[in-house]
Amino acid sequence: MDPALSAILLGFVLGLQHATDPDHLVAVATIITRERRFTDGALVGVLWGAGHMTTLTVVGALIIGLKLTITPAVGSGLELAVAGMLILLGVLRLRDAVRGLAAVPAGHMVADHEHGGGAGVVHSHPHVHGSDHAHEHPHVHPSRFLTALGLRSGWPAGRALLVGAVHGLAGSAAVSLLVLATLRTTASAIAYLLIFGIGTIIGMTLLTAVMAYPVALALRFRRARQALGFCAGIGSIVFGLAYGYTVL
Repeated sequence: MDPALSAILLGFVLGLQHATDPDHLVAVATIITRERRFTDGALVGVLWGAGHMTTLTVVGALIIGLKLTITPAVGSGLELAVAGMLILLGVLRLRDAVRGLAAVPAGHMVADHEHGGGAGVVHSHPHVHGSDHAHEHPHVHPSRFLTALGLRSGWPAGRALLVGAVHGLAGSAAVSLLVLATLRTTASAIAYLLIFGIGTIIGMTLLTAVMAYPVALALRFRRARQALGFCAGIGSIVFGLAYGYTVL
């Protein structure tokens, strides 16, 4: 087998393995704890992988094609950006968990549900305060796709896509150096980056599918939902601080 082809195929395997990096798993797990449906949780992995692949391939191709040199200081700065992102994800997750405690009285809680009318249909559910006061609040269910993208929370773009892009940017320097050491032509190097990215998408999608199922089951219960939110937020903050400390 041609050595270049062997190296490119190896890139797919390394991409699968790359998805298991601890900082990747912490970030994605923090996002998944918001998703009450298995399909939404699995979609997080696809979006993270797409964001990761995009920046990794584009920036990596520029580094290889223009023969740019990435200094250790720049590499460390990108890793610190990842640490800061993990801390921010944790803070936002804690904020959402606290809002969930304060904003939804027990009498207002209704089971997670769907409606034949589809997403975006405004409707109401009755709930009771005490024995003699019942009323309704209208609400709307956003589409699953927009929910997984993070648009429900007011982010201008998908959380998973953005987080994956930052991870891909941080990893582009190291992966490009590896490619330059094994492949001689620009075309084969870019092919390696693409195959590596595809491997990362598949790897993260499989991992998120495994994580999403038990999370979706747990989120049916209010106490479990609260506990997951606080644990995910605190875990992401602590890991981000530790990760940043190792970079400094």
